[in-house]
Amino acid sequence: MAIDDLLDEHEQSERVLAWLRANGAGLIGGIALGLAAIGGWKWWGNHQLEEHGKAAAQFQAAADAVEAKDKTAAAKVKALPAGTYQTLAQLDLAKSQVDSDQRDAAIATLRSIKTEDAAIAEIVNQRLARLLIDAKQPAEAVKLLGKSTSPLAIEVRGDAQFALGKSELARNDYSAALGKLDEASQRRRLLELKLIEAGGTPAKPEAKS
Repeated sequence: MAIDDLLDEHEQSERVLAWLRANGAGLIGGIALGLAAIGGWKWWGNHQLEEHGKAAAQFQAAADAVEAKDKTAAAKVKALPAGTYQTLAQLDLAKSQVDSDQRDAAIATLRSIKTEDAAIAEIVNQRLARLLIDAKQPAEAVKLLGKSTSPLAIEVRGDAQFALGKSELARNDYSAALGKLDEASQRRRLLELKLIEAGGTPAKPEAKS
């Protein structure tokens, strides 16, 4: 190897050492931050799993209390963290309250449910509307279901209109609900009876060619 090559290698190594001396602290700090980020991510993941486990156990305790009709059930459901677990527990609690003839308590429970899930919100509104009709508050039930488009929601809205003495509006809702139901649906006969009671006539099924 030529002396010039040795000098070049020596010069290069000196430059590398100088760069490390100048930037070593930052480099080590960056590595440390990277390792801390990885450790923090793992800690966060473990923390989330731990919190999920606690929430699941808390939900199970609340669900068991509801099923046993324990006096502490409502308090345990209320103590659940906001989210899916609490919503499911609230629905179970409302059903249990209805079964125990605690209609007003069930109404209060359903009113307390806060969810961004459209499907769950639809179920809550339908159940709440039925209870409001039973509580002689059909106008509020109509308002609650005003924008609903599912067959069951439209049917319940028809029930509310009928309770208000608005037979024509009830017939419109029952007919609309029938139009959305499959011909084989078991609810068709009940809806047809409601339509007849409201003064309407169910459409006859089209003859197949």
